[in-house]
Amino acid sequence: MSQQNKQKPWRGTYTVLITPFTADGRKVDEIALRRLVDWQIEQGIHGLIPLGSTGEFLSMTLGEQEQVIEICVKQAAGRVPVLIGTGAEWTDEAVMKAQLAEKMGADGVMVIPPYYSTPTPDELFEHYKKIGEAVSFPIMIYNNPATSNVDMTPEIVARLAQIDNVRYIKESTLEVTRVRDIIELCGDKMTVFAGILGYESFWLGAQGWVAVCSNFLPKQSAQLFELAADEKNQPAALALYRQILPLVKMVGGHRYVAASKVALDYMGLPVGTPRPPRLPLPHEDTIETKRLLDALHLKNSIPRPQ
Repeated sequence: MSQQNKQKPWRGTYTVLITPFTADGRKVDEIALRRLVDWQIEQGIHGLIPLGSTGEFLSMTLGEQEQVIEICVKQAAGRVPVLIGTGAEWTDEAVMKAQLAEKMGADGVMVIPPYYSTPTPDELFEHYKKIGEAVSFPIMIYNNPATSNVDMTPEIVARLAQIDNVRYIKESTLEVTRVRDIIELCGDKMTVFAGILGYESFWLGAQGWVAVCSNFLPKQSAQLFELAADEKNQPAALALYRQILPLVKMVGGHRYVAASKVALDYMGLPVGTPRPPRLPLPHEDTIETKRLLDALHLKNSIPRPQ
């Protein structure tokens, strides 16, 4: 863990990073990933989370995942926190991956629950307890029932908050009142990051946003949190939210990986296409994504390497 970020609480907009692949899809594109990390930080993003579902971790070998961790941690160089997505179906594998992330210098992990076995609340507690006992840095649990088939309700979250280093949650349902309820039940034992409803969640006490759209809108996504952090700036926050909302919606649903990669390519940073079974973005969605980016004058806006 970087000494700079060791004691700082996590706050702000964190990008759940895509993984750039070479044009043939066979390898991680190391040069593009380093460019992406630097550009994100230069644009003001508050944190990075590689190897989430947006990062296609389930379509990568463990060796490739280690490669991504090493690149992101070294390239960030302590400038922002780097959390690693270390979800796994098997508890022992989730423990191993969390330990690996800590050994490689990450600042923490984001852990989705087992996504096939549909664990009971008791099984969830034991799963996260074993991960928590195996590492010394903070853990962000990740509630996304649409993809994990597990709904960690506020009551379950309150129980998980009793595990010492389970201190954050990415809450990714469309029930924004979950933010209110988690804070009420957990107090200062759990800090809420929004998953889908960033802007809406800020006004109910969320202290951060794990965003997909910030892959290609890092400056705007970071500014949205910064404006919302001060109630006096609510009109400006709302205006910015309305400006980027069409693109936030474009990377919603099943298009989140493919559309993000199309956007980055159009902006000047080619990152390849998703790995199967995901397909490239359909033509009509590609045209619409580019149209929305044109409206914000973002074509070829990412500086080329010198």
